Amino acid sequence: QLQASGGGLVQTGGSLTLSCSASRTSLNYWAAGWFRQAPGKEREGVSSISNDGRSIKYADSVKGRFTISRDNAKNTVYLQMNSLKPEDTAVYFCAADITNPKLYGTTWKVWDEYEYRGQGTQVTVSS
Repeated sequence: QLQASGGGLVQTGGSLTLSCSASRTSLNYWAAGWFRQAPGKEREGVSSISNDGRSIKYADSVKGRFTISRDNAKNTVYLQMNSLKPEDTAVYFCAADITNPKLYGTTWKVWDEYEYRGQGTQVTVSS
């Protein structure tokens, strides 16, 4: 089971760090990704990291502002979000993928490719 935390209300230009922790399973062998869904919009892939941290993917909309990382010793994946914009407002979800741990190809953006999917955490960026 995955649990995302760290969301909240922040002003434009502010920062937040989201955490994704796993219970009853080890994330060490899994790729892990962050997705978000804004009201009235489809869920979109934000970022993903391979099991060993060597491959990292970002959506164009967050490149240069968001940083994904993982601490396998703590069984946790992080999403550092800087220079937040109102359009970043969404519910953020974390997920884990065992079938493509090295993040080959472009399926990192596809929610259904992730076998474990956690509950979301709300991020609201005020203008």
